[in-house]
Amino acid sequence: MTRTAHTFAYAGSSALAGSGTGRSLGLETSGGLTPTGVEAHPHFFSGFLSAPQAAARGLLAVADVAGARYFRRTQGASLDPVVTANGDRLRFESFSGCCGVYARLDVLPEGLRGADTGHGTTNVDVNNPLRGALSRLTDDDPLHLRVGPEELAVTTLDGPVVEKKVPLPDRWLRGFAESQAITAGFDLRAELTAAEAVRFLRSLPRSPGVGGAAGGPMWVVPAGRTLRPTTRPVPGAVCLPGPERLAAFQRVLRQATALRVYGPVPDGAAPTASAWEIALPGMRLTLTLSPEADRGFSGEGSVLEALATDTAADDADLVSVLLAWEPRIDPGDLAEQSGLPVQRVRAALTRLGTAGKVGYDLSEAAYFHRELPYDARRAERHNPRLAAARALLAEGAVTFDGPATAYVASGERRYRVRESGGAFSCTCQWWADYRGRRGPCKHALATRMARGAAPVPAPAPAHATATATATATGDAR
Repeated sequence: MTRTAHTFAYAGSSALAGSGTGRSLGLETSGGLTPTGVEAHPHFFSGFLSAPQAAARGLLAVADVAGARYFRRTQGASLDPVVTANGDRLRFESFSGCCGVYARLDVLPEGLRGADTGHGTTNVDVNNPLRGALSRLTDDDPLHLRVGPEELAVTTLDGPVVEKKVPLPDRWLRGFAESQAITAGFDLRAELTAAEAVRFLRSLPRSPGVGGAAGGPMWVVPAGRTLRPTTRPVPGAVCLPGPERLAAFQRVLRQATALRVYGPVPDGAAPTASAWEIALPGMRLTLTLSPEADRGFSGEGSVLEALATDTAADDADLVSVLLAWEPRIDPGDLAEQSGLPVQRVRAALTRLGTAGKVGYDLSEAAYFHRELPYDARRAERHNPRLAAARALLAEGAVTFDGPATAYVASGERRYRVRESGGAFSCTCQWWADYRGRRGPCKHALATRMARGAAPVPAPAPAHATATATATATGDAR
């Protein structure tokens, strides 16, 4: 797994100060992007939280995921959560170290009081002393939140005084893109009241299976006001892969007002990804789980076809200049502004997701603008299947036999790729094993690129986009 050292540089340490009605939570920022460009320590918000205890525990849950590995558990440095300010709300995001769990806390307009919210994306310092202080909050006395340096201090900072150096794996970067593309195909599958949500979540296992590996997938089906476990994906069932990976929800159960479950329609017995959203006062906390605990989102392959088309690249450049840190991006509006068909706008948004420029909000069924403060282009350059397909293309390995058949020379073998209705099949082992459930193989990608005019991918059916992610070995196929 490719890793580079990434340094978070903060003007100071985040801290919870004061007591009673005089408490304040200061979150320090590092290396962010705003409408005016790159800033070392951007300032996004200074005001009060409507539900301080719920916000504190929600932020802790996001930090819990950032510091966790749910598969092959080892001690490692965690990445500080990403925060995006969209003008009316704050979104805190993180990925688990194993890249199998994506967490996001949306602090909505009704959860913020007393100040305007800025625009931009950065990382925030969530250190161990702050975690301890937040976990001890036991009431909802007024709590002032500051995201970024005091406004008067922004222009007088001499330089960073606190640094954290952590490994930044390519898989973690690619995971943001894959999870966004997958969840865009999800539907609301179930909704539970607060009491039923607490009862159901407390019944789930909180520890991994035998040998330290996370447990396997389970299925649940709506039954009256709750969810009932089932041994197979019966009609209406939702996959819960590695149920112990929802452990971060334990932080917020006392403040929960509802539980919403999102996922695809089951397609056979293969496990699928799913998203679980806890509603909080003025907030939403969402955990999205990869199809299996031992596979992260990074190799799922749902964005590969968008990355392989020149049209999507050009369209993405056009669409990107129209993004304005909007909390809700409407593809129809972008189509009107850009003059592109809606399908091409959606493909462009998928490609922009690989650069960390957009995310997807399940609750509102809408994209949102953010700018990850990393060189996210590495997610494309180091995608193993895409790199392998481009190498095949450069070698002239693709030859055509009619309009629907191609042959791809790879190693000592020659594979036949067929196209039918815009979809490709291949005679390689990858296709035999997964039949498109984990994205295209390198031979199909090379064939698409060789044709030079691949069809623009429409939003894929949920059962096709969300079925699985690839293992590190599978990524290279």
